[in-house]
Amino acid sequence: MIYIIEDDENIRNLVQVALNGSGYETAAFETAEEALGAFKVKAPQLAIFDLMLPGMDGLEAIRKIRANDAWKKLPVLVLTAKDKEYDKVAGLDGGADDYMTKPFSVLELLARVRSLLRRTKEEEPEQPKLFDCGALHLDLETREVKVNGSEVLLTYKEYELLKLLMTNAGIVTTRELILDRVWGIDFEGESRTLDMHIKTLRQKLKEEGSLIKTVRNVGYIMNGEKA
Repeated sequence: MIYIIEDDENIRNLVQVALNGSGYETAAFETAEEALGAFKVKAPQLAIFDLMLPGMDGLEAIRKIRANDAWKKLPVLVLTAKDKEYDKVAGLDGGADDYMTKPFSVLELLARVRSLLRRTKEEEPEQPKLFDCGALHLDLETREVKVNGSEVLLTYKEYELLKLLMTNAGIVTTRELILDRVWGIDFEGESRTLDMHIKTLRQKLKEEGSLIKTVRNVGYIMNGEKA
């Protein structure tokens, strides 16, 4: 979700149409106060701020965003008619990640948005590749599964099922979610197929198979306690 905070309706609509046309989900606001209210409900992935806004100006709003621990790393792009060097310096020093002046190129705007989102993604902490539960070991990079150091050979579906359960260890995974993630949204078979895969998976994992527990009428959960 990208928030657009711009009091000029024509520019606001132009930016929103351009972003929507590029596949981004957007929400547009005329004032900073409205946008900050929306932040409290759902923070965006990126915010585009005009500086000259009615009421609270864009620079003050950006400072408030940076002062909030939950939002301080949110990428912010300033899009404004203020084109003096000291305005740009003030905007960047005030917490903006990038600065564009009006009139602007839509293609350049889209390029800058992609760059900011890509940079944010690159800064996200790397997700773990190794998972252990009891004597059960899962390596996402090599797709190896071991119990007490001995490799366990699984079918593709069995591996995907185990991966889903282990990466969500301690959380109940519903039958619907498992069928969607492992078999795909077009899977039309009976859920009996899932039960049979759970059964064979437990058998292959031997003593560690009991780590997979059935949550009646809901789904399955994996935790560190054997039955």
